Amino acid sequence: MSIDQTPYAESTTTTTQTGFSGAEFAENPEPRCPCLLLLDTSGSMQGAAISQLNEGLRTFQDQLNSDPLAAKRVEVAILTFGPPTWQTDFTEAVNFQPPTLHAANSTPMGAAIREGLHRLEERKASYNANGIVYYRPWVFLITDGAPDPSDDWRGAAQEVRTGETAGKFSFYAVGVEGADMETLTEIAPPNRGPVKLQGLNFRELFQWLSKSMRSVSTAVPGSRVELDAPGWISAQT
Repeated sequence: MSIDQTPYAESTTTTTQTGFSGAEFAENPEPRCPCLLLLDTSGSMQGAAISQLNEGLRTFQDQLNSDPLAAKRVEVAILTFGPPTWQTDFTEAVNFQPPTLHAANSTPMGAAIREGLHRLEERKASYNANGIVYYRPWVFLITDGAPDPSDDWRGAAQEVRTGETAGKFSFYAVGVEGADMETLTEIAPPNRGPVKLQGLNFRELFQWLSKSMRSVSTAVPGSRVELDAPGWISAQT
């Protein structure tokens, strides 16, 4: 698996900052590699699933910070659902503290996707306003169910596909046991269909994700990065 990791900005316009609005970028002007995690914490994730997901997030933190450059370049944000709740806004990996997630409530998947993509666009606007280049963001959706009946997941799916086509982000959909893979197929971009997690191998998933993010964020601009095959994928999708 390979991916083009050229840093870019969607606008070359910069603005004069006042007060402390650009302080974080003045202290760390490194290119950014945003990673948005959309995590299902509905009631069906209770028990071993949510426990293993929390362990996976701790692994993600540890491994990102094993590379000093990636720790300054990778930014992590976590939006859980339902309801859509920001556990972590975009923050440098060096400052990332994984939350302890709890499972409850329903699965407003579409609402979470749309809110997450909106916040991602706001973050990219901050990069542009401060002259910070960035690698194409990664958006990772992990779910073990189906969207709520009243949830506008089709509208969210259209936003995903439009954004992917425009090169605004790379979207990945992962189904845990019990996930509605047919719906995930309609949400995921056509060139990157959903995959099913092997058992509850969240630790292996986040090891792969952290290694991939380290490779992406430290690559030579304009190069292609070879990513390891994701060994945490189930043969049954």
